[in-house]
This record gives sequence, C-alpha cells and structure tokens, in this order.
Amino acid sequence: MTHNRRTLLLSALTVPLSRLAAAAAGKTTVLVLCTGNSARSQMTHGFLQSLDPKLEVFSAGTNPAPRVNPFAVQVMKEIGIDISHHTPKHVRQYLGQSFDFVVTVCDDADKNCPNFSGKVGKRLHIGFPDPARATGADAEKLAVFRKVRDDIRAQFQSFYATHIQGRK
Repeated sequence: MTHNRRTLLLSALTVPLSRLAAAAAGKTTVLVLCTGNSARSQMTHGFLQSLDPKLEVFSAGTNPAPRVNPFAVQVMKEIGIDISHHTPKHVRQYLGQSFDFVVTVCDDADKNCPNFSGKVGKRLHIGFPDPARATGADAEKLAVFRKVRDDIRAQFQSFYATHIQGRK
C-alpha cells in the first residue's frame, strides 16, 4: 500500500471519529467546499473556526490543489488567523459524513457538489471570485486576495450570526 493510500485510508477512518466527538460535544459541524480547496474554502475555514471554538469546521475540494495557496496563507496571517497548517482535501472523504451545514464558496463546487450519504442539515452557496486567477505583480495579486478575504469575512460573519448563533 502506498503512502498516499495509507494517508487517505487513515483520514477516512479519523473523520467519522471526529464527527462523533463533535456531535457528542454539541458542536455545530460545517463543511466548506470549493474546487481546489486552496484559497476561498481555506480562508472561510479559518474565519469560521476563529469565530467560535464550538464549531467543528472542515474544508474540501472537488479537485484539490497540492497545497494551500501561499497568498491565502499570507493574507489570513495579516489578520491574525493561521491557516499555514491546513492541507487541501478531497470531498470524497466526507461523503458519508453528516454535517449541520455544507457551504459551497465557488460556482464550480456548487454545480458539481456531490450527494452526501450522511445527513446534511442545510446546504448553502455563498460564492466568491477565485483570487488565484489574479494576474500581475505579487502586490496586485495580494490586493485581490485581500478583497476576497474581506468579502468572505463579511459574508461568513453574517452566516454565523444568522444560521449558527441563532441556533444556540
């Protein structure tokens, strides 16, 4: 068995255990989906986790990138949220799990969102442009990432206030 297969098998086994622990602790579970799981979904994951330690937040992609975009890591670090330890994951590893919320943050993931065999309380789409498509010098790319980061922060603070705080 290759290292990648072992890693996927081990993470597939640990995901259900963490979900059971979250349910037992009364935590709200959120899965954030995007295509590459390298920028928008990772920034959203970081924001939601920073808002409430009782949230159990996961992110994944329909076609995950090899790593989190370094510009996403940088712009989140600028506001005190560290996502440098995050790694892109494939949505397949979550398909059998239950979530209170499954939120897509890009149009492609919204259109190609797979069916979950686990229970999904609410599925939402809150879309953002892909900052990884920004062109130009690094300063121009960073400006685009900051704009998307700030839009994500505003939208998900509202999502949290409306959908999560209201449930407690």
